[in-house]
Amino acid sequence: MPGACGIGILLGLFFFCPEPFAAKALDWPSSGGSMVSNFGFNLKGLPAVGVSFETEEPVRAAEAGEMFFSRSGDNTASRLPSPMGSWLALDHGDGLISIYSRFDETSGDRAAASGGPDLSSAQVDRNAIIARAGSSGWSAFKGFFFAIFDRRERRWVNPAMIIAPLPDTRPPQIVSVTLIAEDGRRIGLLRLPQAGAQAAALPGRISQGRYRIAVEATDTRLEAGEKELAPHRILCLVNGVETGALNFETYSARDGVLMVDRNGLTPVEKVYAPYPAFEVGNVWLTRGQTTLEVIVQDVAGNERSATIRFTVE
Repeated sequence: MPGACGIGILLGLFFFCPEPFAAKALDWPSSGGSMVSNFGFNLKGLPAVGVSFETEEPVRAAEAGEMFFSRSGDNTASRLPSPMGSWLALDHGDGLISIYSRFDETSGDRAAASGGPDLSSAQVDRNAIIARAGSSGWSAFKGFFFAIFDRRERRWVNPAMIIAPLPDTRPPQIVSVTLIAEDGRRIGLLRLPQAGAQAAALPGRISQGRYRIAVEATDTRLEAGEKELAPHRILCLVNGVETGALNFETYSARDGVLMVDRNGLTPVEKVYAPYPAFEVGNVWLTRGQTTLEVIVQDVAGNERSATIRFTVE
């Protein structure tokens, strides 16, 4: 998927848009395979702005559109970032762009898309085969990367917001909850080594002061052995008052900085810094009994919560 350099160049390429954005009903570009990472996934301190699929299936157009840009992985004339490998973008109108990358390098030759239509024209039909799964760019597996960009609002959009969610029957998992003091000291409040485990004993004292709340949470769709994905929403309440709400719906670009919705727009670097956890909010803890509740939801509506009670001295 695009790294920091790739995201910046893509933003510059897609920013101009004379039309307003309108939500469309798209299809997933693959009917098989598995998700390796999804929108919101914490990539060692950087956000995943789309979905990575590991699959042998061909790559299909999520919606009818016009070929906006294409680049084969072996094209050295372009200065576009090599981590994306072979990639293309389709313009669906109303400012909506779908992006497909890291597929087979020979798919850069449109006519080489096995079983697909003659893509010598700019128009592409819905569900048309546009590429073959591959491993071009910085990819460790065979598949492709898929993302959606709203040019008018200058934001990456979670595909699950405008495409019917894939089957998901398992609630998310809350792996850990940690308080981070202003001096960087970390206090582990919760660690779940397995599903259904209860909160571990609190280590040491918790002093009055300001703390950041870091939550590590994962989601698997159908089976426990699947790749761990990011949840859709993380909510924190302290003594019944909401102190943090992190939503993985869009990433907006503001003055060259990528922002995520966490009680308003917040730089992604701040939210994703406590890798593999997310900084969900911050709170001033005063002396006395404190109840911290963490609620995690996935895009299909499955939910898991954890309640932690401790004393602040």
